[in-house]
Amino acid sequence: MAEKQKPKMPTKSSKLKILVSSSVFGFEELLESTYAILDSYGYDVLMSHKGTLPVDPANSALDCCLDAVQDCDVFLGIILPRYGSGGEEDGEDSITHREIIEAISLNKPRWFLVHEHVAVARQLLSPYRKKEMKDGKLVDAYPFAFDGDMKFQRTAILSDPRVIDMFELAMRHDIPKLKDRRGNWVQHYGPDDDARLFVTAQFRRIRELEKKHLPKLADTDAIRRKVEGEK
Repeated sequence: MAEKQKPKMPTKSSKLKILVSSSVFGFEELLESTYAILDSYGYDVLMSHKGTLPVDPANSALDCCLDAVQDCDVFLGIILPRYGSGGEEDGEDSITHREIIEAISLNKPRWFLVHEHVAVARQLLSPYRKKEMKDGKLVDAYPFAFDGDMKFQRTAILSDPRVIDMFELAMRHDIPKLKDRRGNWVQHYGPDDDARLFVTAQFRRIRELEKKHLPKLADTDAIRRKVEGEK
């Protein structure tokens, strides 16, 4: 009688794991097409809108999203005119904002898109912002704050001034000197097709990105042999 074979142990997926971070309402079509593009290239796409972000019933929605940031290999942030929700208390940062902060804190390989409404609103509001000195120049204060007693009124163009904070954080305005900023490319887009073009151009290079960013720990036996051979 043939010896019964032992069941094979499951191995960690070798797919490059990408988290797509954004608000959702009003931009579902863009997110649907972004998911389709990334999925067609072979990525393991984590996107809350599509229900592919892992959920631990024991954790809060915020914790699940921050866990996904830690777990992803690469990060795509889409900064939209709507700030998003998810803060556990009034006035707290949105989930998308927290995801961006976490991705930068962990120095994840990251790409950002920003809607043209956000970029234009930033320029229009600049004369009314508090200023601060940086490198001998008077610049807009970061994070966003109005000079004087002005109050922000929510509009369809910009729902919350913290959207501008997200934009400026992605550009690394938290680092005073421009020459010290890294990972600070933010691609402006108007029509959704421009955003899709950026996603296609950047992420069709999956083999290159896998080689550079995917952890090379899948073959534990090979690693063990290499380590033992170097002793």
